[in-house]
Amino acid sequence: MHNELTKMDLKKMQEELDYRRITLRPQLLEEVKVARSFGDLSENFEYKAAKRDKNKNESRIRFLENMIKTAVVIEDHSASDTVGLYDKVTVYLEEDGEEETWQVVTTVRQDVLHGLISKESPMGAALMGKRAGDRFWVQVNKDYGYYAVVRTIEKGQDDGSAQLNRY
Repeated sequence: MHNELTKMDLKKMQEELDYRRITLRPQLLEEVKVARSFGDLSENFEYKAAKRDKNKNESRIRFLENMIKTAVVIEDHSASDTVGLYDKVTVYLEEDGEEETWQVVTTVRQDVLHGLISKESPMGAALMGKRAGDRFWVQVNKDYGYYAVVRTIEKGQDDGSAQLNRY
C-alpha cells in the first residue's frame, strides 16, 4: 500500500527520522549501557525502562523509513471554489442541527480533537471536491450515514503547522 503524502509531510518525517537516528539513538544507547552497569538485570527497572525507550525509538525509525519509502507525493489541485487539501470547511450536520469546522489534511497529520480530519476519513472523503452550498451524504459504515451541507470554504495551504501523528 502506498501512503499519499505531501512534500511537507515527507520533509517533517525526514527531519524526525534524522533527529531519531543522529541525536536520540546514541543517547538511548548510552542510557541502556549506564543502566546495565547497575548490576542484576532481573530486578533492574532502570535497565528495563531504558531498553523500552530504545526499542520504541527503533520502532518509530522503522515506521518513518517505511512511510517515506512507500510514499506517493500528492498535491492539491482543487479549484478555488471546491474543497481540497488544507482547506478549512464549515459543515452543517443536519442530524445534529450543528455546525462544525474542520481542516482537511493527510492521514499522518489528522487530529480530530484539534479540528484536523483526514482526507481518507468518511467526512474528509465526502467533502473533497464539494462547493459551498452542496448537500452530501457521509457513509460512515454499511449501516450508518448522514447528510451534511457545506457552509463555507476557506482555502488553505500546507504551512507545516499541523504536527505528524505519534502512535
